[in-house]
Amino acid sequence: MRLHRLFTTTFLLTSVVAAPGPSSGPSAENVKRVANSEAGPRQNKNYQLPVDTKYFHEPGGTNELGHYDIRYYAGSPVSYEERGDTLHHLIRSYLTVFRERNIETWIAHGTLLGWWWNGKIMPWDWDLDTQVSASTLTWLGENLNMTMHNYTSINPDGTEVNREYLLDINPNHIERVRGDGMNVIDARWIDVRTGLFIDITGLSEVNPSTQPGIWTCKNFHRYRTRDLYPLRETEFEGVKALVPYSFDKILTQEYSTRALTKTLHEGHQWVPEQKEWVKQGTVQGTIQPHVPRSLQPEGEPESGLKNLFRVL
Repeated sequence: MRLHRLFTTTFLLTSVVAAPGPSSGPSAENVKRVANSEAGPRQNKNYQLPVDTKYFHEPGGTNELGHYDIRYYAGSPVSYEERGDTLHHLIRSYLTVFRERNIETWIAHGTLLGWWWNGKIMPWDWDLDTQVSASTLTWLGENLNMTMHNYTSINPDGTEVNREYLLDINPNHIERVRGDGMNVIDARWIDVRTGLFIDITGLSEVNPSTQPGIWTCKNFHRYRTRDLYPLRETEFEGVKALVPYSFDKILTQEYSTRALTKTLHEGHQWVPEQKEWVKQGTVQGTIQPHVPRSLQPEGEPESGLKNLFRVL
């Protein structure tokens, strides 16, 4: 595991100074305002947004180009190596800033699946996914929308990494139903150097009177309160993170049990001796199919603390 020292500072780009939350709640203290123009495009200065109801826009045209914020897309995709490095620092900075400010968030979808395998981003992923409650999303919109975050990481070899990230809250987040489907992403944590991002979605009890304890996002993912809470503390990409309580149940419902046993995917092969996904063609020798520990013996994965220890 690589060790880093992290330093973050926050700059508020809106004209509103938020009142700090209670000591036990989220914090928006010590934010510094800068001009709104600071949030403007750094790379793609000539982009034109289409006339539609969508808030976040991507270059599009291919699956790959659907994973860049158009405002910061430099005109060509980053390399495989740079993508991995960018996503690594994206999630580390996001989790660090949210923890420092006592803002509850947890990893989700393919990012959660990567954690399940080895606590890392899966190398074929183009973006990352996290979730927050709708109440947290509202707080973010009122207190930290359009904030720029400076991040410094010191690598073990002494080299320094400096990055900058924009937290942008979709104003349509207040609508907790899908609508026309153009705004299912509620917020983004964006690397302004490349345009790569973390998608942040909110969960809410849309029908508390008829479906109490059922939490949904605007993309039809449904969870029970007992499957989400209490959140479990763990590590992801070397920093502290939270995952849902019944993470194994959530993963098998979303991806099927095969996603927890399949060892060849997207041109990569799981190497159990290294506990890593490696590009096919670079693996030496014959690799035997690997069944993760939480699925041994054969059967449905168990939920709860026992499975957490077995996976980790």
